[in-house]
Amino acid sequence: MPRLVSFRPLVLALALAATGPTALRADEGGNSGAYLAAMIAAGEYDFRAAAHWYGLALESDPANPVLLEGAVISNLGLGQMEAAAFSARAMLAEGNVGQATFLALVDDSARAGDYDSVLELTNSGSNAGALLEGLVRAWAELGRGRMSEATEGFDKLAATRGLEAFGLYHKALALASAGDFEGADEILSGRASGKIGVMRRGVLAHVQILSQLERNADAIALLDRSFGTDSDPEIDDLRRRLAAGEPLAFDVVRNATDGIAEVFFTLATALNGEADDGYTLLYTRIAADLRADHTEAVLLTAGLLEQLGQHDLATEAYAAIPSTSPIFHVAEMGRAEAAWNAGRKEAAVEILQGLTRSHPDIMPIRVALGDTLRRDERFAEARAAYDAAIAMIDTPDRTHWAIFYSRGICAERLGDFAAAETDMRRALELNPDQPQVLNYLGYSFVDRGENLDEALDMIQRAVKGQPGSGYIIDSLAWAYFRLGRYEEAVEPMEQASMLEPVDPVVTDHLGDVYWMVGRQREAEFQWHRALSFNPAEADAARIRKKLEKGLDAVMADEAAARPRAVDAAKNGD
Repeated sequence: MPRLVSFRPLVLALALAATGPTALRADEGGNSGAYLAAMIAAGEYDFRAAAHWYGLALESDPANPVLLEGAVISNLGLGQMEAAAFSARAMLAEGNVGQATFLALVDDSARAGDYDSVLELTNSGSNAGALLEGLVRAWAELGRGRMSEATEGFDKLAATRGLEAFGLYHKALALASAGDFEGADEILSGRASGKIGVMRRGVLAHVQILSQLERNADAIALLDRSFGTDSDPEIDDLRRRLAAGEPLAFDVVRNATDGIAEVFFTLATALNGEADDGYTLLYTRIAADLRADHTEAVLLTAGLLEQLGQHDLATEAYAAIPSTSPIFHVAEMGRAEAAWNAGRKEAAVEILQGLTRSHPDIMPIRVALGDTLRRDERFAEARAAYDAAIAMIDTPDRTHWAIFYSRGICAERLGDFAAAETDMRRALELNPDQPQVLNYLGYSFVDRGENLDEALDMIQRAVKGQPGSGYIIDSLAWAYFRLGRYEEAVEPMEQASMLEPVDPVVTDHLGDVYWMVGRQREAEFQWHRALSFNPAEADAARIRKKLEKGLDAVMADEAAARPRAVDAAKNGD
């Protein structure tokens, strides 16, 4: 794939431009304050603020290419496509056709069905990349009614090393949009040029094509191979309709504008996780703008906004998916996560509780509710949500270990360690070497002074599975500490401290280890550091006692305060 410019480098390029002839200067009447505010907002991916400040700066210098490009990018990221196109047209009038201008104007022209203008843009020297320009050009040719030129364009990409799958996939969609379902199936089945990997949307396109060819049984088999048997409302509905003999319409791509939308979505999925999220977002915004019912593009848009820390914009994107959509529950789960990350915890819980009522048979919703309640330390409610989820599983398999693990955490926090141990061991039956489970159960045993040999073995296996985790290495050191093997605890505890340098618990543990090997001054230093990292109040109180009278005295006081076995038995009567 060609090298693509990311959003943050584009922003940095704008910052560097401030030293050049196009920069705003106060002595020339430019609004330098608005420009600087726009730069800061853009650097933080605050698209709403950036678009506002670039617009304000442009009032003083409407032809400034730096400001215009910033306005294009910010408005694209915000989803204000008309505003982005307005600034892009001003850029084009000045002879500046960069990537941002190309993206905004392709979107504007394709939305209007102006394929001649789209074609002109692909030949404008925008440097948007051979893959993007080639796919857009081929679809524009199809939009102009020139199918031969369109297939020639797709074939050219399919013959280009590294771009084969993109050319073949979009050729198949183009053929299907023109009614050539046999030709489309030849490509997607791999019979034409070998197997090509496709995402979920590509599988659904092939399913629709097979149905149009009156091969519903083959379509069902493809769904089963691709998605398994887990509950999925969209896939379940397709299976039901296919089994009833219903022919599925081909609507993944209905026309050339849909095809261009699919270009941007296809490339966004390829870029996701590889390019800067801010850059990938521009592609998903265009895909969703060109096709309002492209729910996958909307979901990806919302997810990217979440990753960029724009929780309110993500919430708006999730909310755009209608309740009639088969993936509405996925959007609502995303909206709940966005609400949580924005600090609206109760709203997140309410969204998920509403989903359990409207979609009672979807197990992942129960898990999401449990996870959210557990994060809010509402362990009894979370445990009940996990109970409901597990009750919906016929035969637990390896993929379900996390549900038992999470329920076990709730049980442990509620003081029901017997149930916690049962769930943790069930999680390990499903996934024997899972580091998080091994660490949690092993550390719990150590903290309780039980099964110490087994606990040490568990934690050692956890370290082997996740050697870069400071928390797991802390557990190993703490196991040595509780076993009285203080010298052996020093090295792993120091390693844990380096991996988690500002964690109050790890730092506190390091102090304890130092104290027990005779390094009292270093221990006191680490306890002071631990207090500076805002530990829980109970931990802070204990650290202050250690600083006042030493660890030995604190441990003696704690041992004396524990009821003897006979007293504990009496207290239970």
